[in-house]
Amino acid sequence: MKAFLKKYIFQKWWFPILLFLISSLFFMMLLASTKKILLFISDYFLLFTFILLLIAGFWQLFRGKWYLGLLQLGALFVGFVILVFVSTFMMMFGPDTDTFADNLKLPENVKLAYPTDVNMRVNFERIRLDSMQNNVPKEISFQLYNSFQPGLYEYDLWLKSNESGTIFLKAFEITQEIELSVPRLQKRSSISISNTNGKIKKFGTVDNFTIYEGDWGKPYGARFEVWFTPDDGNKSRKLYEKNYVIEGWMR
Repeated sequence: MKAFLKKYIFQKWWFPILLFLISSLFFMMLLASTKKILLFISDYFLLFTFILLLIAGFWQLFRGKWYLGLLQLGALFVGFVILVFVSTFMMMFGPDTDTFADNLKLPENVKLAYPTDVNMRVNFERIRLDSMQNNVPKEISFQLYNSFQPGLYEYDLWLKSNESGTIFLKAFEITQEIELSVPRLQKRSSISISNTNGKIKKFGTVDNFTIYEGDWGKPYGARFEVWFTPDDGNKSRKLYEKNYVIEGWMR
C-alpha cells in the first residue's frame, strides 16, 4: 500500500488529478439518476479522490515542489467550483427525477396537520415558537416543524415516562403505507429521554432530519410514529402517531 501511494500518488503527480477528474465526471453524470447505490458510490468516490488530491498537493508543497503542489491544489479548487456550479444548476433547472409524489393525493377522511415553521434569527439560531409557549399539554403530544428547506424537519415531544431510553420516529406515506427514509430517519430523529417522575416533560431534536421521498412543491400525507426503546434492553414500542402534510427534500 505504501509503495502504491509513493509511486502513483506522490511520484506521478498527474495521477491524483486524473482520478479526481474521473470521479467528478462520474458524479455529474449521475446527478439526475434515481439509483441510490450508484449515487452512493459516486459520492464516496468523489470524496475519496478529493481527499487524495488534497493530500498529494500539500505533500508536493512539503517536498519543495511548489509548482506541482500549486498545480494539484489549483486543479482541486477549479474542479470544486465547477462541481458546485453544475450541481446548483441541476437542482434549480435540471429534470425532475423524483416521481414518488407525482400521483399521490392527500387522503380523504383523515385528519391532517401541517408542520409549524421554524423561525430564524439573524445569527441563524432556530426558534421553535410552539416550544416557547407556557401551555404544557396534559398528555403525550407531538409537534413537527418545517426546518430551513422543504423536506427537512425537526420535532418536539411532550410526554411522561417512568424509564429512560431513546425516542425515534418512523414515517409512512398514508395511502400506500410506504415507509419513508429507511434507515436514516431512525438515527437522525433519535433523542435520549430520562425518567420524568410522572411529570410531563418536553424533549426535542437539536438538528433537522430529512424525508427524501418526494420533491419540493409536491405535498402528500405522512403518518409519523413515535417509538421508544428502553435502556433496559426491552423491545421497542410505539407510543404515539400523528398525520402531517409534508414534502420531500430535493437532492
